[in-house]
Amino acid sequence: MAGSRLPRQLFLQGVAGVFMFAFASLYTQIPGLYGPEGILPARRMLRPQGKGHWQQLWETPTLLWEAPRLGLDTAQGLELLSLLGTVLALGALLLRPLRHPLVYLLLWAAYLSACQVPNRKQAHQGGLTGALPHEGLPFWLVRWLLFRLMFASGVVKLTSRCPTWWGLTALTYHYETQCLPTPAAWLAHHLPVWLHKLSVVATFLIEIAVPPLFFAPIRRLRLAAFYTQVLLQILIIITGNYNFFNLLTLVLTTALLDDQHLAAEPGLGRRKKVSTSWPKALLATLSLLLELAIYGLLAYGTVHYFGLEVDWQQRTVHSKTTFTFHQFSQWLKTVTLPTVWLGVASLAWELLTALWRWTQVRGWLPKLCAAVQLSILGAATVALFLISLVPYSYVEPETHGRLWTGAHRLSGAVGHLQLANSYGLFRRMTGLGGRPEVVLEGSYDGHHWTEIEFMYKPGNVSRPPPVVVPHQPRLDWQMWFAALGPHTHSPWFTSLVLRLLQGKEPVIQLIQSNITRYPFHKQPPTYVRAQRYKYWFSQPGEQSRWWRRQWVEEFFPPVSLGDPTLEMLLRQFGLQDKSPPRARNPSSALAQALHWVRTQLSPMEPPTLLWGLLGAVGAVRVMQALLAPWSFRSSPPDRGEKPKPALKKNSGAASEQANPATTNCSSSSRPPRQKK
Repeated sequence: MAGSRLPRQLFLQGVAGVFMFAFASLYTQIPGLYGPEGILPARRMLRPQGKGHWQQLWETPTLLWEAPRLGLDTAQGLELLSLLGTVLALGALLLRPLRHPLVYLLLWAAYLSACQVPNRKQAHQGGLTGALPHEGLPFWLVRWLLFRLMFASGVVKLTSRCPTWWGLTALTYHYETQCLPTPAAWLAHHLPVWLHKLSVVATFLIEIAVPPLFFAPIRRLRLAAFYTQVLLQILIIITGNYNFFNLLTLVLTTALLDDQHLAAEPGLGRRKKVSTSWPKALLATLSLLLELAIYGLLAYGTVHYFGLEVDWQQRTVHSKTTFTFHQFSQWLKTVTLPTVWLGVASLAWELLTALWRWTQVRGWLPKLCAAVQLSILGAATVALFLISLVPYSYVEPETHGRLWTGAHRLSGAVGHLQLANSYGLFRRMTGLGGRPEVVLEGSYDGHHWTEIEFMYKPGNVSRPPPVVVPHQPRLDWQMWFAALGPHTHSPWFTSLVLRLLQGKEPVIQLIQSNITRYPFHKQPPTYVRAQRYKYWFSQPGEQSRWWRRQWVEEFFPPVSLGDPTLEMLLRQFGLQDKSPPRARNPSSALAQALHWVRTQLSPMEPPTLLWGLLGAVGAVRVMQALLAPWSFRSSPPDRGEKPKPALKKNSGAASEQANPATTNCSSSSRPPRQKK
């Protein structure tokens, strides 16, 4: 691959931005979700088990165990972690010196710590970077992660036997039934059916056929794969509110770029044509022929396996799956293990490249330091690759059973750290008969009921779908999952009803950040119940309506405080908090500071806060760009610095590789700018 310094910087900045959004989004919801008066108080989720400190930390890896030592309860500790994570990620986004492995390790540890409270299934993995010769190894893991994410997401759509994916009709339901649609989803939903089916074919092409090209030796193939992934993610962002997930996927795609494509160095993007030897010309011709053959193979396979036919009279494209589930299963058995070996071969090439770069380091001390770094990082890269093979092979059970037993043991030993996961996005399409939606209602007398409208999820049929990216409204998301089954499958829903009956303001602010818009803001309702509806997008031409809905059944019975049904459910789900909350230390300076920050930020709606952070980052970056040339001109030369001879054209990259001795154990010095 060509140089990848600029793509690595883009990746590190992107990861920092996603961390910033993730921590800030979580921070805005902590009081209502995990505070002492929240739906699931954090103190219930994180209780000492009478084990040793280090054993407890290893089994439940979270820094929140240290909160009492700072005079904070668990929820306050979670707030502190979220604030520190936001600030640290913001710093890494703006300041290059903070894009250091230690900073990203701290961000990863902080987010892993936070995830132990809401649930213990998701963690966020930060990126690493380093100096020559080992700098490409962590970035290769990013490419491997992107491959696993996309390939598995495409495969599970077919292994699930979902009739909508096999019938290519999934997108006729998706835009309407996804968690939080956007206004553009309404427009996409009303596109012609043949275009929806063709879009499903394109999805399979992008998610199953294209990912192996991530490791192609021809850079144009990798770049083509990059743009297809970007196109898919942008379309998803436009039509759905998936918080920062698609932004994170876009960040992962930077692993497919190189400096030459981004013109990272002067002259790389505008090279003049020079005469080359006939072996190089022959190799370039063969590469072009191979590239064209791959494009032709992809086109032929798409037309053949999905029966594409153009109807010129109706100006449509007909499509259908022409293969069976058995045939696909046999194909998956054939290709899954070779994709593992493809990863092995690509990693081996990356390791050999790093070893060759190490041989070019001059001086015994820099060589020794580089050898230590390469050994540690190389071993870590191989270990993470082996760990990732276990969840990746879940897509094909036979391949999973044939994996090296050492990989299984290694994965099991560190599984609680969630370093690698299996993926399967949109495995099955839900809401085929209409989008199920839970609507909460409150009443003072048990006869006249008033709907409790949420800020983001569908409710009022006249309200347009919102745009909340990159915020993740966790309660609205969970309401979507709750509607897919009975309320007993979502025990937290009973706690939500209890908090609404109690009139707990932190929980109310999750539903309406502006308390005055909550219908029971003056006095809590005496009774609360929930109804299940089915929602559909309105048809074109219906004035002032975005949705149509139909009542289905009662989701949660009417209850009041002290109601036997409510008390029984609380006992059944273990939601009765008999233990008193940990005493807070109001005189703690840290607790007071956290309270002050919360007071200042609470009036802002979460999406506004996140977009404000993004705007501040943009303003700072503009100022940095404007001030950089001026500071360069006005800065005096370093003492004792001798003028350097001008480099020849197009020799920057070559000289850097030929003389890597200029690097040291921690960082590589940036070449001085040259005046044109």
